[in-house]
Amino acid sequence: MSDIRTSRRFPVHLPLKVLGEQGAPVGQTENISAAGVYLWVDQEMALGSSAEFEIMIPGEVIGAEDGVRLRCQARVVRCDTDPKEGRSGVACVIEQYEILRAGQSAEAGGE
Repeated sequence: MSDIRTSRRFPVHLPLKVLGEQGAPVGQTENISAAGVYLWVDQEMALGSSAEFEIMIPGEVIGAEDGVRLRCQARVVRCDTDPKEGRSGVACVIEQYEILRAGQSAEAGGE
């Protein structure tokens, strides 16, 4: 199988939570690119399914006083299971994202 990545991936480990139908398992990013992200989450996600999640970016990472949350709409393109760790690796293509102000929740995110 060939690797068809179109942009460079950066090894960034940031906390996240999955929103929507999947519940709200906590996880973290493994790497991020301009078009996608690889996540470690507490449950399996179906290949081809839509995923909504928030990535918490600390202020020191972006050179700001306060951190921000990035809410992403994505599509699951690969799933890996790690039975020893009880978690799943999920590769997603980011289709849309929104930067949330400090203190703004996903529920209040302009819907």
